[in-house]
Amino acid sequence: MDNIFKYKQVIAVRTDLNMSKGKIAVQVAHAAVTAAFEAFKHKREWLEKWLREGQKKVVVQASSENELIRIANEAEELGLPYAIIRDAGLTELPPNTLTAVAIGPAPSNMVDKITGKMKLL
Repeated sequence: MDNIFKYKQVIAVRTDLNMSKGKIAVQVAHAAVTAAFEAFKHKREWLEKWLREGQKKVVVQASSENELIRIANEAEELGLPYAIIRDAGLTELPPNTLTAVAIGPAPSNMVDKITGKMKLL
């Protein structure tokens, strides 16, 4: 079934922060929505195709802030829409903690160049 999805979004979430399941869900949601808006502004054709296909999303593990920064830098180099999420610090984490990075929606083969070998969350 995977081969029917030509576009996807991947969200990388830090596992070293020991966030609660609810906190992780919120950070993933922030990242997914923010990156989709980036695609709307800069790669609308990709966004529209992704929406028609069913909005495939994959959540993967990142071990550190440095890993998230690397992912964001690689997405930028490839011209992919992405979003960096920093927590407001109102609940579990200190303000401005980098928690997640979303890439896409974008062509799956391009996203896989960055996240294809990462472990699922």
